[in-house]
Amino acid sequence: MKNNALLFGIGGFLAGGLIVALAATTIYRPAMNSNNMMNGGDRGNASNVSSMSMDDMTKSLQGKTGDEFDKAFINEMIAHHQGAVAMAKLAATNAKHDEVKNLAENIITVQEKEISEMQGWQAAWGYTGAMKNQDNGMMH
Repeated sequence: MKNNALLFGIGGFLAGGLIVALAATTIYRPAMNSNNMMNGGDRGNASNVSSMSMDDMTKSLQGKTGDEFDKAFINEMIAHHQGAVAMAKLAATNAKHDEVKNLAENIITVQEKEISEMQGWQAAWGYTGAMKNQDNGMMH
């Protein structure tokens, strides 16, 4: 039974990553100053972080270690998960196939739990820059 939960969690995580990667490469995004983002500019702004491509998110972690890496990684993962949850909510209500709807519900459950866990770490570890997400009232 525990193996099934783990498999669903891993599957949800991978599916969420795939959905976000697909969206990041196909959905129109307003132009942003990536130079500012790569140099540590307004990293706490959820709308800026969530509009970054997966490549930009990964590049922003390069050269960081220790607390600096952990803080940046958690910030990026929260934004990544929030994007996956938003997309999954659309799939849960708009998809035709039950398989897609079930996958979407699983992504929502798993990734919202992970977002809460990461936000707890941010608070426990004293990482600053946490801000309230205007869409759902969640801290990140």
